[in-house]
Amino acid sequence: MFTAHDAGHLAISSNFVVDTLIGMFVADFCCGLSIGWWKSSHNVHHLVTNQPEHDPDIQNVPLFATCPSFFKSLHSTYYNFTFVWDAVADFLVPYQRFTYYPVMGIARFNLYLLSWLHVLSEKSSSLGKSRAWWIRPTEITFMACYWFLFGYCLLWRGLPDWTTRVVFVLVSHIITMPLHIQITLSHWGMSTNDLGETESFAQRQLRTTMDVDCPAWLDFIHGGLQFQAVHHLFPRVPRHNLRKVQAMIREFCNDTGVPYSILNFTDGNKKVLGRLQDVSDQLDILVKCQKHMARTGESGLH
Repeated sequence: MFTAHDAGHLAISSNFVVDTLIGMFVADFCCGLSIGWWKSSHNVHHLVTNQPEHDPDIQNVPLFATCPSFFKSLHSTYYNFTFVWDAVADFLVPYQRFTYYPVMGIARFNLYLLSWLHVLSEKSSSLGKSRAWWIRPTEITFMACYWFLFGYCLLWRGLPDWTTRVVFVLVSHIITMPLHIQITLSHWGMSTNDLGETESFAQRQLRTTMDVDCPAWLDFIHGGLQFQAVHHLFPRVPRHNLRKVQAMIREFCNDTGVPYSILNFTDGNKKVLGRLQDVSDQLDILVKCQKHMARTGESGLH
């Protein structure tokens, strides 16, 4: 999937058709995920990083809330859908620090759903009126091939019984958990405030994005995703140049005083878990206040 990410940003050949086909082969054919869905969502994420109303990457109610803005039933401009804060969110979010890793272990199943919803959507079908008309039918074909090979040939015909099939599916999907942690690590612990038009693009990206520090010999494990702050400033820089650009970003931040966030993988996880706990604590206070006012009849206004 690291290669699909590079292809989605045209960071391999810089040719739209070539990189799109590479992305389709890796994402759609090999993994059953729509590169078209990913590009649609990911491009918006790059434009409005960590803005609760706009960034689909942090719109995960009722499972997770990375800021209190979600408490007021926030409307998503990306999905054109209101994430209603209800009793389910009241029940799940207080435990989000503990459910974070288990959910990351099964997150792949949600990506399957989002991928099919995208390729069958009006947004995807509208490509038929453009020069990119070939993308949708190619994606559907590749994703269907994936499910034929994985679902029918391997699971149904290749494995002997349902117990083996279920265990194989769970193990093969849970093993992707480190990738999903890596994806969320760079943003979920960072600022979600909107500081308005006076904040520059570079300042906003560096405020909402964190790099993960690691030695150069470990770069292959992270697949370039450890340089998310650098990547958000220069999305089409090839992966093998990100470490070089990181040195330039450090120098820029030192010269300008713009904060640059970088933590190792362990401390980055602690930061995300700390943010999830902070939001849970704020929710707990609000719920206690609501119960107190309901019991006493107080309005909370003085």
